[in-house]
Amino acid sequence: MKKLRVGIVGCGGMGGGHAIAIASGTGYAAWNEMPELPGIDHSIDTDIGKKLELAGVYDIDHARMDWAKRHGFNLYESYEAMLQDQTIDIIVVATPNHLHHDMSIAAMRSGKHVLCEKPVTVTSAELESVIAVSKETGRVFYPRMNRRWDPDFKQVQKIYQEKLIGDVYRIESRVHGSRGIPGDWRGKKEYGGGMMLDWGVHLLDRLLMLIPERVNQVYCTITNITNKDVDDGFTMNLLFESGLTAVVEVGTCNFINLPMWYIAGTQGTCMINDWFSKGKIVQLKSWEDKDTTPIMAGAGLTKTMAPRQENSVKEIPLPKVVFDNNELYSNLADTINGEAEQIVKPEEALRVLKLIEAGLLSARLHKSVNFE
Repeated sequence: MKKLRVGIVGCGGMGGGHAIAIASGTGYAAWNEMPELPGIDHSIDTDIGKKLELAGVYDIDHARMDWAKRHGFNLYESYEAMLQDQTIDIIVVATPNHLHHDMSIAAMRSGKHVLCEKPVTVTSAELESVIAVSKETGRVFYPRMNRRWDPDFKQVQKIYQEKLIGDVYRIESRVHGSRGIPGDWRGKKEYGGGMMLDWGVHLLDRLLMLIPERVNQVYCTITNITNKDVDDGFTMNLLFESGLTAVVEVGTCNFINLPMWYIAGTQGTCMINDWFSKGKIVQLKSWEDKDTTPIMAGAGLTKTMAPRQENSVKEIPLPKVVFDNNELYSNLADTINGEAEQIVKPEEALRVLKLIEAGLLSARLHKSVNFE
């Protein structure tokens, strides 16, 4: 197997993380240590150094270049100089969103493959032109949709695919924070900022991978609590062709977080509270619950909303899963070497961008819109 040389343009939080991960030869094992999680087998591939090596980095920010120099990374004097290095096989584009389109095309036209940070481009039209150049040049364009490897999503996939709570009819997927929108370029429209293009890309990508159906309708609202230029949060309601509904939500002004996942099925319910897979599944054993008596609820009685008898349901832990958050790096190398099929495809990123555009249109019109 040929070891592939990687150049990284943009050496901020994400680009700097890539540099450390690839230079170490251990990938994410060097970037962030995963805590022990219940039911999670963190089977990380530490042989990334056999597939990838760091050629060097470039950033327009002198402080970031000084940081890279202190870490012993090779520095390029410009992006053009990086593209002219014929020993480089892959360019990692980790710059602000509005630069991804031009930089990705320039890299592929110079003979390089591209690993591009999400949302890969700001608009679907831009991504369509990037895909066209990828096909024209024969270079791999790989969107970095790394949240497909999150442990909580792996658990949700297993629950959905194995029908552990029956047929799912509603999914809620969200991330809540309380720090407002970041104060850097992510808060500026001209740079492709906003939470829809930041966290929304991840949540929508995972949802579309989870549910192999057409999306019929989209209704979306956005918030501008901490930033008036771009959305600092949104709620998107999706109606799939089977009738399954989903809510995708990102909030940055939430001081009490709702569960990251809430999934309702015909034979049970699942809830995952946070990043650390704290949650549970309650499965229905029997609809028969004859001994239920009404409870006092507020100013009146209710039997419909009374708790179920313990013998009619059972609580089980979240399913066990195995995940490797170096699999994206590994698959990128294997795809380029012709040894594997590309896991995250540009066309999948394109569908996500088109869904985001439908959501933004819905928010402007204050009504639902058709999607597919």
